[in-house]
Amino acid sequence: MQELKQKYDWKMTQLMKAAKSGTKDGLEKTKIAVMRKVTFLHRKEAPGDSEEEDTGFLEVTVSDMKHPPPELGPMPEGLSPQQVVRRHILGSIVQSERSYVDSLKRILQDYRNPLMEMEPKVLSARKCQVVFFRLKEILQCHSMFQIALASRVAEWDSAEKIGDLFVASFSKSMVLDVYSDYVNNFTTAMSLIKKACLTKPAFLDFLKKRQMASADRVTLYGLMVKPIQRFPQFILLLQDMLKNTPKGHADRLSLQLALTELETLAEKLNEQKRLADQVAEIQQLSKSMSDRSSLNKLLSSGQRQLLLCETLTETVYGDRGQLIKSKERKVFLLNDMLVCANINFKPVNPGGQLEISSLVPLGPKYVVKWSTALPQVQVVEVGQESGAYDKDNVVIHNAGAKKHAPAGQSSHNKVYLGPPRLFQELQDLQKDLAVVEQITLLISTLHGTYQNLNMTVAQDWCLALQRMMKVKEEEIHSANKCRLRLLLPGKPDKSGRPISVMVVFITPNPLSKISWVNRLHLAKIGLREENQPGWLCPDEDKKSKAPFWCPILSCHMPAFSSKALDLQLAAAVHNPVQSSLLSFSAVSTSLPQGYLWVGGGQEGAGGQVEIFSLNRSVPRTVKSFPVASPVLCMEYIPEAGGEGEPTGTRDPQPTTDQPPAAPHPTVCLGLRDGSIAVYGSVDTGTQCLLTCKSPGVQPVLCLKHSPDYLFAGLQDGTVAAYPRSNGGLWDVTAQPTRLPVGTGPVRALLTLEETLWASCANQVTVLDATSLRSQQTFEAHPDAEASVTHMIKAGSGVWMAFSSGSSIRLFHTETLEHLQEINIATRTTFVLPGQKHVRVTSLLICQGSLWVGTDQGIIVLLPVPRLEGIPKITGKGMVSLNGHGGPVEFLAVALSTLAPDVLKGDQEEEEEGEEEKPAELDGPPPREMRKKGILLQYRLRSTSHLPGQLLSVRDAPAGGTPAHTEEDGSIYEMADDPDVWVRSRPCARDSPRKEISSVAIVSGGRGYRNFNAESPRRGGDADSTLLIWQVPLML
Repeated sequence: MQELKQKYDWKMTQLMKAAKSGTKDGLEKTKIAVMRKVTFLHRKEAPGDSEEEDTGFLEVTVSDMKHPPPELGPMPEGLSPQQVVRRHILGSIVQSERSYVDSLKRILQDYRNPLMEMEPKVLSARKCQVVFFRLKEILQCHSMFQIALASRVAEWDSAEKIGDLFVASFSKSMVLDVYSDYVNNFTTAMSLIKKACLTKPAFLDFLKKRQMASADRVTLYGLMVKPIQRFPQFILLLQDMLKNTPKGHADRLSLQLALTELETLAEKLNEQKRLADQVAEIQQLSKSMSDRSSLNKLLSSGQRQLLLCETLTETVYGDRGQLIKSKERKVFLLNDMLVCANINFKPVNPGGQLEISSLVPLGPKYVVKWSTALPQVQVVEVGQESGAYDKDNVVIHNAGAKKHAPAGQSSHNKVYLGPPRLFQELQDLQKDLAVVEQITLLISTLHGTYQNLNMTVAQDWCLALQRMMKVKEEEIHSANKCRLRLLLPGKPDKSGRPISVMVVFITPNPLSKISWVNRLHLAKIGLREENQPGWLCPDEDKKSKAPFWCPILSCHMPAFSSKALDLQLAAAVHNPVQSSLLSFSAVSTSLPQGYLWVGGGQEGAGGQVEIFSLNRSVPRTVKSFPVASPVLCMEYIPEAGGEGEPTGTRDPQPTTDQPPAAPHPTVCLGLRDGSIAVYGSVDTGTQCLLTCKSPGVQPVLCLKHSPDYLFAGLQDGTVAAYPRSNGGLWDVTAQPTRLPVGTGPVRALLTLEETLWASCANQVTVLDATSLRSQQTFEAHPDAEASVTHMIKAGSGVWMAFSSGSSIRLFHTETLEHLQEINIATRTTFVLPGQKHVRVTSLLICQGSLWVGTDQGIIVLLPVPRLEGIPKITGKGMVSLNGHGGPVEFLAVALSTLAPDVLKGDQEEEEEGEEEKPAELDGPPPREMRKKGILLQYRLRSTSHLPGQLLSVRDAPAGGTPAHTEEDGSIYEMADDPDVWVRSRPCARDSPRKEISSVAIVSGGRGYRNFNAESPRRGGDADSTLLIWQVPLML
């Protein structure tokens, strides 16, 4: 015993040393120190594997006497306002970490330990292990973090460093392992607790007593949801700290790295949770079928991916549009089929509770009602039936309504399904209005006066009909918002004619409807040969397991309509334009709204511009025109207020020092002959607004704009800066300011907040974007021959590509420090083995992915963080099996935001009308919060189908929403299914929704090549081709 105790004390001393020394000096030592001697945490595969949970786990209790929790001392005098704010944020970190560790201890001391020791047991030891799986290890991680934090807090006023501590503490795989296990097990644990509450009164009694005995009355659920919320809380606190840390501060880079580390950890947790849930749902579905069924074999093959599953309400309408019945169904969208299942639970008893016998269902959870191959499923909107199918050859039956149809029904095709009846009624009202208007004209010709036959009455009739039409239009619009109507194939009738069955589902909200239509559309495209598979994931086993969120190649098409000329592609930009004419479903299936401008030309001859409309699922050319010389670059310039700042922040009166911006969006072209041409947008007739020649008539290699200037990178090593004129366009009459950068061509420009980066050979010069003075020059590549060809910014970093070599390099925007180098050739060899000489020809960053185009036509996709941290590449990435026959000349993004009114449900619209919105002082500004926050989208399977009270954090007060306090588990609502969290309505400050963006990526190059097939390499004679990928809507 004595020997064991000595060994334990020694281990404890080592751990304390490691934790403390990790707080002294700098990032590297911290990493080494905190990661040393922590191997006593062994990874267990699943909860409840062994009877003795602590096998191989040496429990280390951190004594509060030896290691008191972090305590921030009194504030010294003479601090700057920013230092005061940083100190307050540190106080919040310390206080929230203490509260979190206390909550973890409470779960173990007040719930787990008594349940394990209780005789007779109300919860078996095995079930206790499942419910409290991994909590000890999570507590251990945070106890060690707290020791290091205490030491850091004690030194705060002299050192002011905390970022590297977060990097060291949360970059270990052990942290990901324990949290991932906990998150993946959470729904199982909650279901177990819920069942135990109903079957074992003693257990329910125990939980109630514990809750009542605690000072804050937080339930066990409220405590156990905290680990799921921990990383979003850390991220928000670090974002606040970073915002209040000035550039040049010793802690700034460490904070940015810490933010990246936590975001990466959160993303990995998301991905693992998604995969775990996908497997679990597919298993539940396959259990509901006989082992011999073909569907079961398909599901068991492991080739099926679950793209979406949700509980929807199936509704059945009669021939007059009346609702006959509705029932909840679970609908599964797999990558190649749609499955609808009954939820297999017995109905509630008169008391409103489910029968206890249904708690542990004897049979499967679901009963499959029907399944259909995806290509045969059609979405049909109200009022758009005519084009969806051949009415003469298809008989539509209303699913489930056959037995209710009246005997004398003569017309087969005239089945009104709820809203279509509304559509018919609207047409009837329009006809009636035309008749009433004619009657009004006739009444106006009457010579006599009659009591109920005069102009006043007639006009009242017209107004009443117009009001009724407006109501009917709104009914149709709102019916479309949450009504998913699917046309499915049925069995042919006796004459052999195909019968289609219409199934109508009500979705919980408009967002859900958009999601279903979008995913159905993309899943069908995903079944095309070129997307089977579309991406290769270079994993250790070299298998192509592309995740279901990956971009899907939606089309490839010629870049220019003119076949006579051999035109070389050079650049493309997207001009977003909102189209109010698009229907609800079109918004979900079309490419990002607006126009795609593509430019190029012929060596030694003229140039060409092709403009495509994207308001559809396949682009269509709307305009094509020649220009004097080949187009080398393009820049899209949004209209006033479109450059990131919310329009509300700008002063309405034009001020003298702020020149007014261009009245409409414009597109600038840079040509080989030294011309710069500015064109108006398509909606204003695409006229050429102005042209000018560059100084010395030098070819214009790149264009970028800032609020005050249009910058042109020229062949002779200078940058020309054109100021804005009073009309809002660029002033080409005055001589532009010439900024010498070097002797070689300026091949890349990048505008940051206050600076302009210009590249010449392997050097990058940083210029002040307002005063146009050079600030400094740094070397971006050790090889003088490797010119910087591309620069792209994300977060606090800039990725660069070069004219030679296969590497891309990451630089910090503030310190200009080189942070990471990635060799692209290691990825492309999976597609073209033996090809080691690869050159990067295009770069793009969009929604957490870095797209890299190469001279071999291969496109590589690498994951990068989305927040304001360092955009380090954090995973292996994927290689596209669709590419070009020649170099990828450009990568462009088309992005448009869905109109917010499309996303509102009827209740929200009513509420907005009823209540005025007071300024919320404690709520964040909606736009800013939406942009910077991160939510962990843990897709927790709902426990709401189980009987008993919902596992809400606390009982909602009658008729109101529970107030949000620090201990409330509903602060960060993260599940798709609100029932998992709190049934009460969200309070007003939770209502701002993030913007829903529709995204497509466009690549341009010679020809199209599928690297999956053994297709011959296309030579240089192939036409210039565009490839367009769609990304699922980020909901």
